[in-house]
Amino acid sequence: MALPKYDELYGDVLRWLGEHGEQSRAQLRAGLAAVRGLSAQDLQELLPSGKVVWAGRVGWAVTYLHKAGLLEHRRRGVYALSAEGGCVLRAGESVDNAFLERYESFRAFTGVEPQGAGATPGEGPALQEGSTPRDALEDAYRLIRSAVADELLDEVCAQSAAFFENLVVQLLLKMGYGGAVEGAGIVTGRTGDEGIDGIIREDKLGFSLIYIQAKKWDRGASVGRPEVQKFVGALAGQGAAKGLFITTAQFTQEAKDYAARQHTVKAVLVDGAQLAALLMEYDLGVSTEAVYAVKRVDTDFFAEG
Repeated sequence: MALPKYDELYGDVLRWLGEHGEQSRAQLRAGLAAVRGLSAQDLQELLPSGKVVWAGRVGWAVTYLHKAGLLEHRRRGVYALSAEGGCVLRAGESVDNAFLERYESFRAFTGVEPQGAGATPGEGPALQEGSTPRDALEDAYRLIRSAVADELLDEVCAQSAAFFENLVVQLLLKMGYGGAVEGAGIVTGRTGDEGIDGIIREDKLGFSLIYIQAKKWDRGASVGRPEVQKFVGALAGQGAAKGLFITTAQFTQEAKDYAARQHTVKAVLVDGAQLAALLMEYDLGVSTEAVYAVKRVDTDFFAEG
């Protein structure tokens, strides 16, 4: 039988979680396959890239419901109905992309304007009218990156503070800070460190140091000016010229403005969104799943000499 599209699974996901409580993606895939009466052959259907169609469609259904705020991420790979999702389920709403577009968080994630009741189902939210295949490819790439960044930050937030501090030092070393200096990255990891969680030695003798503060806070939290002021004070106490304040949360505008006004020290602020982008850029905590080569005709090859 034809596999249901991802947006045809929204109601199934909500009902299954409503009946069974929190579930992993693997449990959802198995449960929804039974509900839909899918055969073993259906579940083995592959995309041209070799990826399993069913896993991808359930995965995107979960991602979109989560971004709309109807699901909440409990722990690694496990989801449950949010309070809003429970209300939608009890109200018997018919959930499709047009319904999800009521939620600002979903619109921000997809980057599309509300489509209305006539939205066309497919492998992602309906594209703007007049989009070319290349536009569609770029939109799909952006959505996949956004989904991976979202999942990546969830994974980081599920780890210990010590893991996060080590991760930040590893990231800076991968970015080239510290160069080939042996033992360039140091995680302080001790009480009485005056808010300094790590140090990067940029030269062998330690003439140039970058001091790091790593705050693993809730992604929805905001780091304000007082926290940044404390960090700048800690830098001054160390006689430091360079500091990095990196967090899984976000900085208030007041905090950013304060950091930008500093002249005696250079304090750089990196929030959760920037952190996820850097982790993906430097392949830390992620791996390449697929590579698509887009070809064009080489007109020079066919030009007469």
